[in-house]
Amino acid sequence: MTAIRLSFAWQRLRAVLPDPAGLAAMTRTPRHDLVAGLTVAIVALPLALGFGISSGMGAESALATTIVAGALAAFFGGSRVQVSGTSGAMTVILLPIMSAHGPAGVLTVGVLAGLLLIVLALARAGRCIALVPAPVVAGFTVGVACVIGLQQLPTALGVAASGHDKVAVVAWHALLDFLARPHWWAMSVTIAVAAVLLVAASLRPTVPFSLLVVVLATVVAETAELPLARIGTLPTGLPAPSLGFLDAAALPSLVGPAVAVAALAALESLLSASVTDGMTRGPRHDPDRELFGQGVANLVAPLFGGMPGTGAMVRTAVNVRAGARSRLAALSHAGILAAIVYAGADLVSKIPLAALAGVLLATSIRMIEVGTVRALFRSTRSDAVVLVLTAVATLILDTVLAVVVGLVVAGALALRTLARNTRLDAEPLRHEEHPHHTEDEHALLAEHIVTYRLAGPLFFAAAHRFLLELSAVTGVSVVVLRMSRVNGLDASGALVLGDAIERLERRGILVYVSGIPDGHHQPLEALGVITRLSEAGQVFATTAEAITAARDRLRNTGVLPRLAG
Repeated sequence: MTAIRLSFAWQRLRAVLPDPAGLAAMTRTPRHDLVAGLTVAIVALPLALGFGISSGMGAESALATTIVAGALAAFFGGSRVQVSGTSGAMTVILLPIMSAHGPAGVLTVGVLAGLLLIVLALARAGRCIALVPAPVVAGFTVGVACVIGLQQLPTALGVAASGHDKVAVVAWHALLDFLARPHWWAMSVTIAVAAVLLVAASLRPTVPFSLLVVVLATVVAETAELPLARIGTLPTGLPAPSLGFLDAAALPSLVGPAVAVAALAALESLLSASVTDGMTRGPRHDPDRELFGQGVANLVAPLFGGMPGTGAMVRTAVNVRAGARSRLAALSHAGILAAIVYAGADLVSKIPLAALAGVLLATSIRMIEVGTVRALFRSTRSDAVVLVLTAVATLILDTVLAVVVGLVVAGALALRTLARNTRLDAEPLRHEEHPHHTEDEHALLAEHIVTYRLAGPLFFAAAHRFLLELSAVTGVSVVVLRMSRVNGLDASGALVLGDAIERLERRGILVYVSGIPDGHHQPLEALGVITRLSEAGQVFATTAEAITAARDRLRNTGVLPRLAG
């Protein structure tokens, strides 16, 4: 037994380890991948610095994440073009953790989240991402974009953040502080950087303007000696790996945040990889390998002081557009970024925070796909409701809970639609079912036998209405339930069906069942719904057989006179 378990565990581990074919692909087009890696590194630098500062962990932590997690996720991940690192959504969820537990708590959460992601990968949970509806994804993106934009207000206005864990409250206090003591230089730089990026991106979307604009803002700020806050001193290399931040006593209180971080890392990484599949040709990503890669990345990055990271849609999209064809591009992006940062740490330390706020503000605006949002609003009212609720929940609650809210609402609306598609229709006896009967005989049968056709899914969402309609049948001796068009049945629907049959029988009405589709016998028999009817000979393959049996039963009991045939 032990050998079997070890063999199974090895098979599961092999399934999520890097694919040799994917690794071999790195040697086929190195020039394209290296050019793409350089392009992504230029885009990633200001984003990483901005997200690190916004989270409270600092620029050095974000750089460690971008380099260490970016390289590990690229090597072990399931997408050949995914680029990982810091992200806006992760920054949102790390703020309250940072506020409550400090940097050591954030690093510990990263380790725990990495372990959880590895467990999810081994449990083959990656494919569950396909179950997330499009309105939930769109609402989540809109909500995160709004949160990232609001996060930048204190820096953009040149005031200190209030430290509250709700971003809307922080933005409101920042606005009040600015009105009391205006700081025009910070706001001017932020608006100028954001405006240039938005205009330039619309004209030349393939050019990495973000770094160019940040460099220009830094040169102007240094030359004119503008009174702007700077990034500050950065280390000239990665620290030695250490687990000194771990506090065993704090672990129980960090499990909940770790689950939230792991859920967000899985959601954002797999969504990014799924979207990227539509932008590229070739093999699609392996969701379980992607979870494993993100797990390894988040497990190791905190040892070097890195905050939790995830697959980043903005950087991944740039990577694809720059011509990336294998994971060498993401690997080289991490290496190039390390060389740029640590060779020029003194220069990077002089970047104004207001310039980074402008980069993130422009990023938040570009995150919102206006065409997708407009299309979902025009689609159905349910899609619009799910999108809005998810976005609002992301803004006022937190990112993971917002996705849960979106999934619950989307599920409830989908069940309501299913319930409306379930029909119970009374159908008259037709001559073609019993061509040997006369008009008078059919009329006489119809006075005592009624057939009902069940159509659609018989789930718990539709069960209550079905029970009320069927239990209200009066003035007949036999009810024939025609189930050939039932295309879905769960335990609740089966139990309600049994309850309706019992109610009819208590009123002296015989119940016959016909045409149960293949696959629906098991729940009906397991729950004892049709066992007794089968034993009594009241379950048939066709409606004609059921009506004939019902006629014979009524004739033998004297309810019907003898009919021909």
